Amino acid sequence: MRDWWLRTLLVLQRPRPVFVALRDDDPDAVAERGEPVLLIVWLAGIAAILADASTYLDDATRDGVDLAIWAFAAGGISGAFAYFVVGWLLFRVTRALGSHGSYRRSRHLLAFAATPVALSLVLWPFKLALYGDDWFRRGGSDSGVAAALFDVLAAGFVAWSLALLVIGVRSVHGWSWRRALAATAAALVLPVALSVLLAT
Repeated sequence: MRDWWLRTLLVLQRPRPVFVALRDDDPDAVAERGEPVLLIVWLAGIAAILADASTYLDDATRDGVDLAIWAFAAGGISGAFAYFVVGWLLFRVTRALGSHGSYRRSRHLLAFAATPVALSLVLWPFKLALYGDDWFRRGGSDSGVAAALFDVLAAGFVAWSLALLVIGVRSVHGWSWRRALAATAAALVLPVALSVLLAT
């Protein structure tokens, strides 16, 4: 099990060996990576929820404790939803393009690719130190160059995850870059379209 905790960190530096190791569908290997996958999915879900919480504290009946509980619970739910639904889309697309991998392997690939999104939570102590709960209210002091920099950094973590997903698809299936890019784009087009629709 320790090997997979180390790979959770290694995927940020040398992703290819980590994704190649996902080819091992032995029940023991699958069980060993279960806890790291759960942690990544939950933390990535929390990061995604917090990124969309800019008006959460506009409701005067809510406070920081409510925000923490909501982020933890809703983050777990949204992370699990993405894990199973986007994982299924990735599985169906890669199957259509010739893969013989399992649905579980597609989910695990997606989870390890989401490690940078989970890591983006490191930005939040700095945001809170600079802006306090203004970050979760409409208006306030959370504007200017520093706030824009935080947005750029958050987008960078998402782009990093997307790049890891392409590398993961290529490494797990032994495909060309073009085929891996096509599979990744096809799997993400529906979730991205729904996200844009909900945001507007």
